[in-house]
Amino acid sequence: MLALLHTSSMHVPVFDALRDEAHPGLELRHHVDAELLDRARRDGPEAVTDAVRAVLRRAVAEGARAVLCTCSTIGAVAEAAGAGAGVPVLRVDRPMAAAAVAAGPRVAVLAAVESTLAPTVALIEEEARRAGRPVEVRTRVVDDAWSRFETGDTEGYVKRVAEAADAVTDADVIVLAQASMAPARESAGTAVPVLASPAPGLAAAAAAARLA
Repeated sequence: MLALLHTSSMHVPVFDALRDEAHPGLELRHHVDAELLDRARRDGPEAVTDAVRAVLRRAVAEGARAVLCTCSTIGAVAEAAGAGAGVPVLRVDRPMAAAAVAAGPRVAVLAAVESTLAPTVALIEEEARRAGRPVEVRTRVVDDAWSRFETGDTEGYVKRVAEAADAVTDADVIVLAQASMAPARESAGTAVPVLASPAPGLAAAAAAARLA
């Protein structure tokens, strides 16, 4: 069984659909706690370390063979807290970051929440060092996007993110920093490659769960 830690219930059907499409038979168990993101945005990601560690302990006690954190803001916290969990703990955006580094040195990061930017940039730079590749990361918070997401205007949210992606011209690759932004990958019309985290992140976690 693979446990997933979400900070929005809207991620649940997204990852269920990806599982049904690419990993049939994989049991998922979803843990949703929106307060984790609220606290991380207010007090910094490290403020939720104990709460994340508690979720990991509960997931393992319930039989999880691996845990996937789908929130980019607290992904690094989850990875660090997972050091003593006894099962692999992955952040959903690491495979995407590795792919971005491989695509070219000019990486444009789009986020709907500002608190996601620093962890995402740090992750991309970490993957660049690991690969021995140069990287130049530029960031942008998509105006008015998150307020639409919070009110349930998913269509408007995706449209704003896609418009922001289409406005990027001087980059080798565009990174959609949050899992919730993934649908904009399909609706964006830009010729610049656009990367989203859910599919590669789930694939990595599914492999970890099977090998654990």
